[in-house]
Amino acid sequence: VSPWDIALCATGTAVAGENALVLAVLFYTPSLRAPMFLLIGSLALADLLAGLGLVANFAVRYLLRPPSETAELGAAGLLLAAFSASVCSLLAITVDRYLSLYNALTYHSERTLGFTCAMVLLMWLLCLGVGLLPLLGWNCLREPSACSILRPVTKDNAAVLAVTFLLLFALMMQLYLQICKIAFRHAQQIAVQHQFIATAQATSTRKGLSTLSLILGTFALCWIPFAIYSLVADSSYPAVYTYSLALPATCNSLINPIIYAFRNPDIQKSLWLACCGCVPSTFSARPRTSSDV
Repeated sequence: VSPWDIALCATGTAVAGENALVLAVLFYTPSLRAPMFLLIGSLALADLLAGLGLVANFAVRYLLRPPSETAELGAAGLLLAAFSASVCSLLAITVDRYLSLYNALTYHSERTLGFTCAMVLLMWLLCLGVGLLPLLGWNCLREPSACSILRPVTKDNAAVLAVTFLLLFALMMQLYLQICKIAFRHAQQIAVQHQFIATAQATSTRKGLSTLSLILGTFALCWIPFAIYSLVADSSYPAVYTYSLALPATCNSLINPIIYAFRNPDIQKSLWLACCGCVPSTFSARPRTSSDV
């Protein structure tokens, strides 16, 4: 048994457990029904399925005897659909944050729960369609020379997925830059209205930049090396390179709940109530401001 596969399986187990906790909190807390929390739930569900996919892939490779092509393609399709949904959910959260600032006056009337549910459903149907491609014949099991580093995905299909991912990342980066500009403008207007000293505006600016750096930096470090490697490499490259880049990419699903869920004051409060039955006196559930990009 490869130690890399053991590491991926262990990561998948941790990812599934962590995101299951997020889903449980969202499901059992009636106050967390806003569109923003629905998008966080979609991200948690995608990452939960990604974790289960990593465990299923390990089971198919080492525990299933005799080997089954259908099981291998099914596990690969689950991973493909889950990680596609994870990236798309991240993009949806980015778009939601942008609209909440750009259309602040009409956001709550336009971004209803029903509208968000419909958009999330369409996104999941698209990602599930992507996940079905290996089972529908878009695989390299009959032609091993055409395999990419993501067996059984072909090299051409892996290149399409990698380019699509890089374009989505570029779109996310552009949206977050616009979010920062709008947030800084709001902070300046608030500072003028309340006659704050310059340090207040500087604090808001630093907070926005640190949050932006955390979101984009984590996402880029986890996924971009793997995406670029998928463009240039094929199945003839040493497997250790693939494993060493795939492991950080899967760890992004371990980090997502920390960035998007556990840092949210409402989810923090629900966790405290579920675990301890009370909220600590030091807990500060301040309202979300435009600097919290």
